[in-house]
Amino acid sequence: MARSTVTLSLLIAILLAGPMFIVVPMSFSTAPSLQFPPPGFWLGYYRHFFSDPNWTGPVVNSFLIGGGTMVLAMLLGVPASFALVRHQFRFRALFRLLVLMPLIVPHIVMALGYYSYFGLLGLVQSMTGVILAHTCLSIPVVVLTVTSALVNFDRRLENAAANLGARPLTTFRLVTFPVLRPAFLVAALFAFIHSFDEAVIAIFISGRDSATLPRQMFNSFQMEADPAISAASSLLLAAVLAVIGMQLAARLVRARRPRHPA
Repeated sequence: MARSTVTLSLLIAILLAGPMFIVVPMSFSTAPSLQFPPPGFWLGYYRHFFSDPNWTGPVVNSFLIGGGTMVLAMLLGVPASFALVRHQFRFRALFRLLVLMPLIVPHIVMALGYYSYFGLLGLVQSMTGVILAHTCLSIPVVVLTVTSALVNFDRRLENAAANLGARPLTTFRLVTFPVLRPAFLVAALFAFIHSFDEAVIAIFISGRDSATLPRQMFNSFQMEADPAISAASSLLLAAVLAVIGMQLAARLVRARRPRHPA
C-alpha cells in the first residue's frame, strides 16, 4: 500500500512538473521559434525580455495592478469576514453567496459583464478598471482565508483586553491583529497572486498601456509565438521557487535557533 502510494505521488509530481522540463530549456534555446529539444543554448531571449518594453511594461503593470488589488481586496474582504463570522443579520446566507459568487461564475462570463458595465463608466482599457475587476475576483479568496482563521480565534483574549479597559481599536491593534497576522498575510499574498496570474478578464478590459504579463504572454503566443514567452514563464517559475525557498530557509533558521529556558 505504501509503495503504491509513493509511486502514485511520483507520477502526479512528474505530471505536474513535466511542462517545466520543457519550458525552461526552451528559454535558453537558440532556435528562432519555440522548439524542443533546443538546438543550442544562449541567453538571448532573457536579454530580449528585459530590454523590450513590450515585456517589461506588462511586468510593471502586473505588479501595480496586483498591489492595488491586494490593498482593495483586504480593505473590503476583512470587514466582510468579521461580519460573516461575528454578526447575525438578515440575508446573511445571501450575502455570503454574493461574496463567494466570483468563485462559481466562469471568468469569461464575468469578463463580458465587466466589459459592458465598465464600458459605460469609461473604465475599459484602464488600469483602474483592471484593479476593480481583479478586486472582485480576489475578495472571495480573502474572505475564505480570514474567515477560517476567525472561526478558530479565541474571543476570550478580546474579552480579557476589554475587561482591562482597552477600547475596541486598541484591542484589535494589540490583541486581534497580532494573532490573525499570519492569516492576513496569507490572504494578501493570495489576492496578489490571484490578480497577477489572471488573464481572461485582463484580455477583455486592459488596454495597450495597462496590459498585464499574462495578457502579453497570451498575445505573444497567439500572434507570433515569441520565444521570449518561455523566458517569461521560466522567470515566473524562478520567482515562485525563490519564495518557497525563502520560507523553507526561515523555518530552518527558526528550528535551529536555540531556545532559552524561561
